[in-house]
Amino acid sequence: MSSPQRIIAHLDLDTFFVSVELLNHPEHKGKPVFVGGRDRGVVTSCSYEARKFGVHSGMPSRKALQLCPQAVVLNWSRGEYSKYSRWVTQIIAARAPLFEKASVDEFYIDLTGMQKFFNPLQWTIDLRQQIMDETKLPISFGLASNKMMAKMATDEAKPNGYLQVPFGKEKEFLAPMPVSKIPGVGDHTYAVLKAMNIITIKDISEKTKEELEEKLGKWGIDLWYKSQGIHDGEVSSYHESKSISSENTFEENKLDMDFLKGELVRLTEKIAYELRQDGKVTGCVTVKIRYHDFETTSKQTTVPYTCADDEMIPVVKELFDKLYQKGVPVRLLGVRLSELTHDAIQTNLFDDVERKTDLYKAIDQVKERFGKNALNRASSSKK
Repeated sequence: MSSPQRIIAHLDLDTFFVSVELLNHPEHKGKPVFVGGRDRGVVTSCSYEARKFGVHSGMPSRKALQLCPQAVVLNWSRGEYSKYSRWVTQIIAARAPLFEKASVDEFYIDLTGMQKFFNPLQWTIDLRQQIMDETKLPISFGLASNKMMAKMATDEAKPNGYLQVPFGKEKEFLAPMPVSKIPGVGDHTYAVLKAMNIITIKDISEKTKEELEEKLGKWGIDLWYKSQGIHDGEVSSYHESKSISSENTFEENKLDMDFLKGELVRLTEKIAYELRQDGKVTGCVTVKIRYHDFETTSKQTTVPYTCADDEMIPVVKELFDKLYQKGVPVRLLGVRLSELTHDAIQTNLFDDVERKTDLYKAIDQVKERFGKNALNRASSSKK
């Protein structure tokens, strides 16, 4: 018995950090607008007018202003960014049978088999409208037979639109597009394909797998399948409960506050490193305390999405101070990070991104080479 035709929706929040009201405000409408600091940091989002000048998300703000000095620069806090991401997630979770939160502003929904009960295209149109009505954020979506096609349809539907690629029309949809439209095609692959006189996705599809493998290895074979509109990636069920944690049970019960605070720092550094290695960010931090009599308590709080130690440690210490029963010996301490999502590119967008990112890369490279405990803050407890 053949498997049912897959129906996948991909939703992407356009110009995520800028609300419709801001973009359509009489003072800003029709003007190039981007979100980000003027001196430090990066562009977190930009209007389509700004994109005409070459401005794009992830670009240093200083470069964006060089390209478009007349741009209107807006500021939005990462707290707002996190709030809207959770808001949209809640709307989708309440309605979608199976969805994946691919990043803080990108979602996949698997509607396979649901055509027996409703029209998948109309259902997704209604969902998109609900998100726009409630959050006032613009959103685009693509509907297709697999994740790759749905994402590429979304890209073509922007700004603030939607597009369905009918089953069986994948190759026809892809054929005229430049090869750079295929997810994963970077500068190196583009140069190799150009040398082979391959300009469009149709050109790739007309080559043999063997020809592409000879030039690009296994990636060449994967590229050939993508040019045919074939992709077998599954929509991974999203669970807020996904988490990473670390805890330590002491050989002797502890009352020393300096030691306990140092241990919290050490545990936080450890799991923040693991978080970065997985290319993820966290939106929720929890501290756990077990006392000498085995009474166990915990306290959690949501945070702007991050993977940086220096942003988590003050939160962890504050949670501990609120939770700890003064004068009671501690047997175990633990720290847990939850609400995890893949979005390494968009971490720390509102701070001095370049310097902080370089710092953590350097720290993590040392840890990869010499071990996780090769570098620790002076305030962490020594193990």
